[in-house]
Amino acid sequence: MAEAEPSNNSVVAEPRLVICVGDIHGYIKKLQNLWSNLESQFDPQHFNAATIIFLGDYCDRGPDAKKVLDFLINLPSKYPNQKHVFLSGNHDFAFAAFVGVLPEPQNGVSFKEGWKKYEESEDREGWYKGEGYENMHLQGRRWAGHIKARFNTIKGTEYQGSIYDAGPTFASYGVPHGSSDLMKAVPDDHKKFLADMVWIHEEDDVCIEDEEGIRHCKLIAVHAGLEKGKNVGEQLRFLKAKETHLPKIEGLSGRKNVWDIPEELTEKPTIVVSGHHGKLHIEGLRLIIDEGGGFENKPVAAIVLPSMKLVRDTDNFFDGIAWSIS
Repeated sequence: MAEAEPSNNSVVAEPRLVICVGDIHGYIKKLQNLWSNLESQFDPQHFNAATIIFLGDYCDRGPDAKKVLDFLINLPSKYPNQKHVFLSGNHDFAFAAFVGVLPEPQNGVSFKEGWKKYEESEDREGWYKGEGYENMHLQGRRWAGHIKARFNTIKGTEYQGSIYDAGPTFASYGVPHGSSDLMKAVPDDHKKFLADMVWIHEEDDVCIEDEEGIRHCKLIAVHAGLEKGKNVGEQLRFLKAKETHLPKIEGLSGRKNVWDIPEELTEKPTIVVSGHHGKLHIEGLRLIIDEGGGFENKPVAAIVLPSMKLVRDTDNFFDGIAWSIS
């Protein structure tokens, strides 16, 4: 018997949508506008089955951190067929540290041990010394502190309470900056959200479209990036375990040392996507999506895979064309 000819009518499944959303920093209107723009650009069937990866930094600088968390917490019930991933940013890590929902260090060391390395900065940064500080992670103390300098010369902006600009987050919960009352004002579902954030996320098969056509890649999402010169497997294990004994988590708060893709990951196509850096940078498979950087006058952006299309909260879509609103 002759073998059956393959059918010309067979349907090739479209690659799954993966949408990576940059730092929101307390701007609820930007988040709402960005979400509406994303929803308008895709067939509902595909959008409702998409994987949405939020790259962290939901709080600080902007005025509506509480409303941003409400929005994110409600997404799974409103879009039950989507997959939602909420990465921790360095700002969210510090918020979680202050309200007491970080996991205890697995090596039995107290958080207080982590203060020593940076104690020269305590006076300048005005670390928090109120209720509950005795065994608080360093970043929680810095987050709720009162920095002495008024002007951030690197960003060209005034500090809002602390070195993290956490004042607006306190205010969004109706609490003065640096007050221990925030620990009670943050509702339980927000504390659970902060406790449940992941430090790293991996996807084994994500498609990306470039001059070579459609490529199948691994994807690693981490707020700042992965360190150069350190074993990638060890970094992944550390970040998955959410090990809190270190006073600073480089994968969440590093800068130049986490900018590039580690050479170890170049052997097999691996997308590394991050926010954090206050820039939009797309170079090969290294994607840094933080166009807004927490500035009021800059957009919040998302990148859509496989198309590599950028969508911003400021886009005004008309007949499929995005016009940016200045």
